[in-house]
Amino acid sequence: MSEHASCYRLVRELRAAWAIAKKDMRIYYVKPNIIVSGLLFPLFMFLAFSVSNTSGPSVMIPGLVAITILFSASSIEPVSIPIERRTKTFDRLLSAPASLFAMVLGESLSGFIYSIGIALVPLIGGTVIFGTPVQSALPLLLGLLLTSFCFASVGTLFAAYPTESPGDIMSMLNVVRLPLLFISGVFIPLSSIPPFAQFVTYLSPLTYGHDLIASAYSGTSHLDPIVDAVMLIAFIVTFQLLAGRIYKRYNA
Repeated sequence: MSEHASCYRLVRELRAAWAIAKKDMRIYYVKPNIIVSGLLFPLFMFLAFSVSNTSGPSVMIPGLVAITILFSASSIEPVSIPIERRTKTFDRLLSAPASLFAMVLGESLSGFIYSIGIALVPLIGGTVIFGTPVQSALPLLLGLLLTSFCFASVGTLFAAYPTESPGDIMSMLNVVRLPLLFISGVFIPLSSIPPFAQFVTYLSPLTYGHDLIASAYSGTSHLDPIVDAVMLIAFIVTFQLLAGRIYKRYNA
């Protein structure tokens, strides 16, 4: 295949992915169950665990941003894909002249964009209401982008389960999301976790995303920011490839 043909195919696949993302943005962003699971649920959970927390806004705001990203980024696909299976529009999507790569990427993009928009709420609120300064913009930007796309990929991966009920996927997803939340340093600083137990925290993508976001406010990080970014990219690639395999096996 010539270089020109390869570039043309890549552009076509990216256009297909963007068309899928726009479709989800237009139809599903205002669904009540997505608003509850993507915005209200993480907010109430954060408030419940922060009542007795005496940490300042520079510690609390990164935690709220991380929780918001975790739930909002992975909320679109588990709702949109089962509904489209039920209405048989998902079959037309699979038969469209686009690869599974484009389909997985497009579904992930819709969760990614939604998550970025929702994450701006606590970010702006922390700056305007609490006057919480950002020490470094680059870790914050990397943390937002990579963590959002990582958990959007998680949502797409779980939505590969062949069911027509969003509740089935959400139930499985929460079995993973909640443990990830509690081992990722959001509520308990990583430095306070015993060394023999810290290896568990490194299995969670949220550990690296929260570390990046928190370092943007505090100026220091538990891990090297480069390590955080590389690990998030590795998780993204793994989830995207795994999702493509599962969709090919069960849905194509």
